[in-house]
Amino acid sequence: MSASSQLNVSPGGALRGTIRVPGDKSISHRALMLGSIAEGTTCVHGFLEGQDALATMSAFRSMGVHIEGPNAGEVRIEGVGKHGLRIPAKPIDLGNSGTAMRLMAGLLAGQNFQCILTGDESLNSRPMARVCQPLTQMGARLETGSGGRPPLLIRPVLDELTGINYEMPMASAQVKSSLLLAGLYASGRTCVSEPACTRDHTERMLRAFGYEVTIEDSRVCLAGGGTLLGNDVDVPGDFSSAAFFLVGASIAKGSDLIIECVGVNPTRTGALEILRLMGADISVVNEREMGAEPVADLRVRHSELRGINVPRDLVALAIDEFPILFIAAACARGRTVVSGAHELRVKESDRIDAMAQGLTSLGLQAHPTRDGLIVEGGPISGGIINSRGDHRIAMAFSMSGLLASEEIVVNDCNNIHTSFPGFVQTARRAGLRVAQTHG
Repeated sequence: MSASSQLNVSPGGALRGTIRVPGDKSISHRALMLGSIAEGTTCVHGFLEGQDALATMSAFRSMGVHIEGPNAGEVRIEGVGKHGLRIPAKPIDLGNSGTAMRLMAGLLAGQNFQCILTGDESLNSRPMARVCQPLTQMGARLETGSGGRPPLLIRPVLDELTGINYEMPMASAQVKSSLLLAGLYASGRTCVSEPACTRDHTERMLRAFGYEVTIEDSRVCLAGGGTLLGNDVDVPGDFSSAAFFLVGASIAKGSDLIIECVGVNPTRTGALEILRLMGADISVVNEREMGAEPVADLRVRHSELRGINVPRDLVALAIDEFPILFIAAACARGRTVVSGAHELRVKESDRIDAMAQGLTSLGLQAHPTRDGLIVEGGPISGGIINSRGDHRIAMAFSMSGLLASEEIVVNDCNNIHTSFPGFVQTARRAGLRVAQTHG
């Protein structure tokens, strides 16, 4: 999408039929990273051809990895081994992808060359200290810009990294994954303990690439010095992308929608549990395994949602889905309270303030707190929404049009392609009355 694109959503409609959502963004990133440093060939099926994952692909190509594709979701990676990456000719631009920057900081911390990681204005405003601090404890030589933000300068390690035992102060799959990737290059064992369960795609994929990972309760460990072996990776549909349609079909009368082949990794489906607590009618059918990940088809039908106090133990498992969950809260009967979600303030935008401002502009009561949001369900008017260039904010507010009384215009939608290429077309096929315009 162009920088001036917007979504115009006419009120009403229902979501019906059968759809598929693009491949999982988190898994696509990790497949590129592990495939690049593996021995042998890795073939990826169902790769997400969104801007974030393509930025990661470009990064590894710039470090000498031969990658064919993507071609209709197919990617072939000729791995160069753990120590086969070459110094890039210029700073690596990761666009809008915080996942790529934080994970690659760990992967590149043990290399014998210097490189710079940078991104767009949004990425370069996000904090990196929570990754850099533990990596520095391992012996990494990292320098950030002002305020601990990118660009991120990674200097060659003086000797080798040293494994550590690290207790994360805040649950973050990105920090955990970054340290595990650094641990591949470290002497001894690297162990990461997390205060709450987070997505485990890195652990699953490392095992699929033949690398031993031990997990005990909330502690994940691996030893450095091993080898990754090329592997076939099947990427399921992204649960975060499916969540927009789970909520849309839940709130719109007459909806009955099936979303095929969605990843239902239990560390990713906190939003499913939250919606069910709110009264959503969602069935998980045709459950099966796809590579190292569980997948299923999801059937969702309209139901009357009710406000809840979201359990804190589900917050980390639904952190990326809260923009659309706040739309569900706005359409529910009563009050919904979310706390313990401070992570939302350091995403592509401050998602707490962005959602509060947007909901208020649609005539709803939304009260931001330090680490969450209190939403009173009620009627939705029309209005103009500033998505702040945040793909999840933009897609969330587009779904609010299903219950709006007037047109909703969502501005600054250029970044939707980072996670969901073809969103408008898929949404229109399902029944959302949305059009994309360019100003």
